[in-house]
Amino acid sequence: MSDTVPNDCFAPSAGLMQHGEAVGLLKSRIIPVGGVEAVALSAAGGRILAEEICAPYDVPRHTNAAVDGYAFAASDYSRTEGTSFALAGRAAAGHPLQQMPGTGEAVRILTGAVLPEGVDTVAMQEDVEISGDAANSSGPRVRIPGGLKPGANVRKAGEDVRAGHELFSNGHLLRPQDLAALASIGRGIVSCSRRLRVGIVSSGDEVIRAGQRELGIGEVYDANAPMLEALVRLTGAEAIDLGIWPDRRDEVTSRLAEAANSLDVIITSGGASLGEEDHMSAALGMLGSCHFWRIAVKPGRPMMFGQIGSATMIGLPGNPVAVFVCFLMYVYPLLRRSSGAAWPEPRRFMLPAAFEFANRKLGRREFWRASLIEGPNGLMAEKFARDGSGLISGLRAADGLIEVGEDVPAVARGDAIAFIPFSEFGILGR
Repeated sequence: MSDTVPNDCFAPSAGLMQHGEAVGLLKSRIIPVGGVEAVALSAAGGRILAEEICAPYDVPRHTNAAVDGYAFAASDYSRTEGTSFALAGRAAAGHPLQQMPGTGEAVRILTGAVLPEGVDTVAMQEDVEISGDAANSSGPRVRIPGGLKPGANVRKAGEDVRAGHELFSNGHLLRPQDLAALASIGRGIVSCSRRLRVGIVSSGDEVIRAGQRELGIGEVYDANAPMLEALVRLTGAEAIDLGIWPDRRDEVTSRLAEAANSLDVIITSGGASLGEEDHMSAALGMLGSCHFWRIAVKPGRPMMFGQIGSATMIGLPGNPVAVFVCFLMYVYPLLRRSSGAAWPEPRRFMLPAAFEFANRKLGRREFWRASLIEGPNGLMAEKFARDGSGLISGLRAADGLIEVGEDVPAVARGDAIAFIPFSEFGILGR
């Protein structure tokens, strides 16, 4: 552990940790959990690959026609005047022509058919003229107009992938298009990292599950658990609902100890401060080690990171916006890394601000909800007008987050600002 990180992060002397320090500490502490399993390709979407995969052969494996038309040898063809060819047979996908066409002969060919030996160019069927009796063998001919380049309308063997080329490295998150690439080289089963088992906990006597009953005075519906479960699944991990834990320290401690014995990661929301009813932080202090608590970030200051045995614990704030932002910036990469992938760093796109913000408090990193709008010279980032951490409407309206550094005192309209789209985390747009 770094000398700048106190052994007891709950001690009064422990100050707020800067965003960069928090990310650096997470990177240094988190290693892949381990465990590999064979997964059918149809079920491998969103999983973390646990092997390097190279193409065993060229893709496509054979040179083939890209269109329905007529194949011929460019050496027999006049690009300036065009050429008339005798038809020598027919080739379709899965039904290659058995004989090699002779000099001055063309082949009727359909999309995907293997290009017969001796021909190298295809004319589209709508561009040619057929003469003679094409219904029998009485000498039909095809006239191909001039202007075609040698190799036109042909997909060459290895055009997509060459044999021996590395398609994927160990730790790659498999996307739908990756499954297509794996299928194209004949892989029906792949080795993937074992799914992380991630427990989701909500905390507080005032918290009620949606659909359970009508709210009483002072009660709130649990907005965090369903959101966190969906976010966890975006990382390829398994989300396990551990329910709502009451504001009783002994029960919180007992449940946390039990969860740490069977899960890889435990994510809690609420109870991460040091109030009389904030028991999550106290339970972590009793059962394990705290690596940081309270970060200089808005929203999300009361966030914990620690370990209980081999289990990682993340204590998130209680407000939904803070939960969402902290998950994206800290928990999402943590889960990906724990699953065997490299630490994913979201891309920042510099866009002009479509707003003004003055007299900003320095010394903390801020993440503002923002939507993209069309400006006079292209896209601009518009900040959501209200900053409250409980305003879920801002998350719904947003396309991503504006990241504002600790030393930025103000933002003027037109200033270049860092925009992180939600798509960087696999979240679909509106």
